[in-house]
Amino acid sequence: MGIKSFQGATEPLAKPKCAPLCVSDYMSSSLITFKPDQPVVQVMELLIKHKISGGPVLDDNGNLVGMISEGDCMKQISECRYYNMMMNDQKVDKYMDRTVETITWNLSVFDAATLFCNAKRNRFPVMKDGKLVGQISRSDVLKAAINLKSSTWER
Repeated sequence: MGIKSFQGATEPLAKPKCAPLCVSDYMSSSLITFKPDQPVVQVMELLIKHKISGGPVLDDNGNLVGMISEGDCMKQISECRYYNMMMNDQKVDKYMDRTVETITWNLSVFDAATLFCNAKRNRFPVMKDGKLVGQISRSDVLKAAINLKSSTWER
């Protein structure tokens, strides 16, 4: 009877793989956020001050309840002029977009690019475990593409 060698289970050799470029690599995590009861005029001031075109609206518990953009603010300006109303009285809650499409932090930037094309949005809130962790914009996806080697689509 011959001697058999028993090594037990071995781990497969790690194959070098190119990790996909995740949204979390390019998203903004330091966000300017807004509240539903915040005056729209204050939102306009913050958009101009921080040179951004929109941002997430969070309730008092930090839950994402909407998005507000320059376009939403423009609606408020137009409506106030039409009805001859004071702009200072209008709140974010009335003008924000409640139909918020979100993406996950570990989504590939290539998939995010496809979502941007299909959704006609300028930004997506980024979620992890049900919480807002950032925001990615079209320009963030463009930055990711520029950082790639055009011939291999690797970093």
